[in-house]
Amino acid sequence: MKLPWFRTKGIVAPISVSGSGGSLVPASSSSTFMGFIRESFAGAWQRNVVIDNDRNLLAFSAVYACITLIANDIGKLRLKLMERDDDGGVWEEVDASVPAFSPVLRKPNHYQNRIQFLTCWMMSKLMHGNTYVLKRRDARNVVSELYVLDPRLVVPQLALDGSVFYQLNVDRISELEQAVIVPADEIIHDRMPALWHPLIGVSPIYACGSSATQGIRIQANSAAFFENMSRPSGVLTAPGTIQDSTAERLKKAFEENFSGSKLGRLAVLGDGLKYDAMTIPAADAQLIEQLKWTVEDVARCFHVPLHMIGSANPTFQNIGSLTQSYYTQTLQSHIESLELALDEGLSLPTKYGVELDLDGLLRMDTSSRFDAWGKAIGAGWMSPNEARLRENLEPVEGGQTPYLQQQNWSLAQLDKRTMPPDPAAAGPTPTIPAPALKPPPEAGVEGDDEVVSSEALAVALISKFAEAAYAEN
Repeated sequence: MKLPWFRTKGIVAPISVSGSGGSLVPASSSSTFMGFIRESFAGAWQRNVVIDNDRNLLAFSAVYACITLIANDIGKLRLKLMERDDDGGVWEEVDASVPAFSPVLRKPNHYQNRIQFLTCWMMSKLMHGNTYVLKRRDARNVVSELYVLDPRLVVPQLALDGSVFYQLNVDRISELEQAVIVPADEIIHDRMPALWHPLIGVSPIYACGSSATQGIRIQANSAAFFENMSRPSGVLTAPGTIQDSTAERLKKAFEENFSGSKLGRLAVLGDGLKYDAMTIPAADAQLIEQLKWTVEDVARCFHVPLHMIGSANPTFQNIGSLTQSYYTQTLQSHIESLELALDEGLSLPTKYGVELDLDGLLRMDTSSRFDAWGKAIGAGWMSPNEARLRENLEPVEGGQTPYLQQQNWSLAQLDKRTMPPDPAAAGPTPTIPAPALKPPPEAGVEGDDEVVSSEALAVALISKFAEAAYAEN
């Protein structure tokens, strides 16, 4: 059985799948007939309490802030094509020297630049748990364009032999004019942790959906509360028994005269009628504390520090340390996954790799950057010209070599030093004979009096210092 395999806008050829028997099964996270019952809290399914859909959850400020923060921060990092040197150690950036792979990193497709492409990649991954990128190849069978697909239009499929395929529905912006099935080597699939099926990532919204829904309900309740001029709803009570028709008439009259745009009017109640407020005040319901907790829970699921979304003040002011913590806790796993997905998706040779320029995270923090360059140059593992290049400055003469201070010695040289002898093993200190002194000049004879006395004094001092130094050793 032949299925409509294809390579989009590139080498068009039917691809047969040996061993699959032409039968594909959609990948699913369900393990039973009815699948998993995923509740926002225990008993929610029986009580018909469900969380809002993804579109409504984005209306909660914490969800929107976390998704856009991560997506925009990764989107602003420049894609670099790196090449390992001949010794197999140092990675160096290449550009025009490898035209086969560089263009698609600079301009992924016809309607997105690299920032929009990476931002769309991350938003699809964070919102839906999966990012599907369709490859477009040129006549050389080299990937020339990349399209981020709508994850709601993609269904992973499994053949009987375990091969992976993807069913793609119509997506005109990605130039898919009909539903097709493509093999896995035509799709770059980046996904969040797969909790139930290895091909289906799970969005953090699954874990924080109930908190986001609670936050939306709190905000809606507050909006309605203040829309009613902060006057809560209540109940009309009479001192005696009244008929149902009378109660209905009073209720209708009260709602018509004191609801909507007529709020704030003066009510005159007769016959002993009394109005009692029923809504719990915001202070009693700890409204602010509840709303704060929902924000913290959403940030926890996205692994975003609270100070990054304006919900808390950092305990220390070093922007470099804050950024490093944010990178390690939030961004690093996404960045590493994206780089590896592009390496494999573009079928790069072993000596090439894609890397995101992390300097974009500290572009505005000049003090941290300059402090880092100064320490690197002072330690001797970076040359001044390398630091100048990172700051987009021209090289200077003599700055291509790392420098160290003259008094620094290598470990090999320090290891070759001879240790001083042990005074206890050297035996008794030998007696150094005093140098012979010239006889004093005869009285009344002029000449070398001062010379003889100064020479004798110098010889005596030298002999004394030599004995003391030998005794110390």
